[in-house]
Amino acid sequence: MGLKTKEEYIESLRALKPTAYMFGQRLTNIVDNPRLRAGIEATGATYELAHMPEYRDLMVTVSPLINEEVNRFTLPPSSIEDLVARVKINRKVANYVATCHQRCTGLDCLSTLAIVTYDIDQKYGTSYNKNFIEFLKYMQKNDLTANAGVTDVKGDRSLAPHEQPDKDMFLHVVEKRDDGIVVRGAKAHQTGSLSSHEIIVLPTRAMGKNDKDYAVSFAIPSDTEGLIHVVGRSTLDMREIDGCDIGNIYYSKYCPTLIFNDVFVPWNRVFMCGETEFASEMVIKFSSFHRQSHGGCKSGKIDCMIGTALTLMDYNGTSKAGHLKQKVIDMIHRAETLYGCCLASSYEGKKQPSGNYFIDTVLANASKIHEGKELAEAIRLMVDVCGGFVADLPSDRDFSNPEIGGLLKKYLKGVDGVPVENRIKMYRLAEKLALESADTISDIHGGGSPEAHRVTIFRETDIESKKKAAKRLAGIKD
Repeated sequence: MGLKTKEEYIESLRALKPTAYMFGQRLTNIVDNPRLRAGIEATGATYELAHMPEYRDLMVTVSPLINEEVNRFTLPPSSIEDLVARVKINRKVANYVATCHQRCTGLDCLSTLAIVTYDIDQKYGTSYNKNFIEFLKYMQKNDLTANAGVTDVKGDRSLAPHEQPDKDMFLHVVEKRDDGIVVRGAKAHQTGSLSSHEIIVLPTRAMGKNDKDYAVSFAIPSDTEGLIHVVGRSTLDMREIDGCDIGNIYYSKYCPTLIFNDVFVPWNRVFMCGETEFASEMVIKFSSFHRQSHGGCKSGKIDCMIGTALTLMDYNGTSKAGHLKQKVIDMIHRAETLYGCCLASSYEGKKQPSGNYFIDTVLANASKIHEGKELAEAIRLMVDVCGGFVADLPSDRDFSNPEIGGLLKKYLKGVDGVPVENRIKMYRLAEKLALESADTISDIHGGGSPEAHRVTIFRETDIESKKKAAKRLAGIKD
């Protein structure tokens, strides 16, 4: 079928019939719901850019698997060039939509499974890699989007999965049949699950020998029977429902909780089932790939924040203020450091036994720690530059009110020659970039907690070589 257009992507979602709830109500039309449509539009940008001449060479390549042109969001990396392209396309798309485009997580799953299913097969003689390759061909030929079902709800976090009083706190296999498995559990923070054609499930943590039922990976269509999407709240979500005071008028992010209510998965879509020692490899590979994705995406978001700050400096008459320029410079260096760290993790990538490439985990996790701290600082700097109206701008409905609208426009005028409407729109964008919880919280917790990033860095760093260097310099011989 080849590369989908944005319109074809949206129509393909219309053909799906997922079970979904939002604000206590069952949803019957996903695509035209304004809250969800803004998220679908963000994912749609990955299809749109692939057909734009200025982005096509970056977004599109030939898959060696099917020998056809594919969107890079369906291509597990098989070279350093592919690893680098992952970072670059995430920055380009984020610069275009100024929020989470939601498609990187599916690619992170595909990239992980390309490596780990091969490793499992080498040890156990299973057919998981064959299952995965057939699934990947299907994804590429149909230009599909996948969601990453990774984060379990976890229950009592001091207990292993099999120790939980309620065994469903981690997704697990409840029945094995001749034709497949039945799973039960829930996955939280499922960015864009209703913008996706497929849900790819990976384990959320390392597993012990008693956790075999929880060491499971598979893929299912997003409208599979028994799969329930419950859309989570976000700080600005009712504005999209009301069509008022939106800010970023085109794109947004939403994050459902996914409930797997005894969902059947055929064996040909199972990629791991009981091989507990490989659960940690899946977690490390996925989380590192996803933290690399974040670095590209969030540097692109900071680009939009920089543009917002600079534009409001023009509109407010502060473009020559040296202290504000310094704050913009601080934003720029945070974006470029984040971006550079992820590029470095790509250039330091290594070929795996499967033939696919994996990034440098230490650099990818260093990037994510940097993001969690510094993106919050970039937001603070943007708000500092833009001014107080980021917090309490009157509603668009006040501006259109015939009794007070004219007075508001009079007193909210900035530089002469700049329409007051433009200044208002830019303030609303600054508010959205700063305060939309669905996206800003992911700057800290997306891809795992900050502590998980630190643990990975220490575990993956070659500690002994550093000690050896210090001892040599000190003249110590062991």
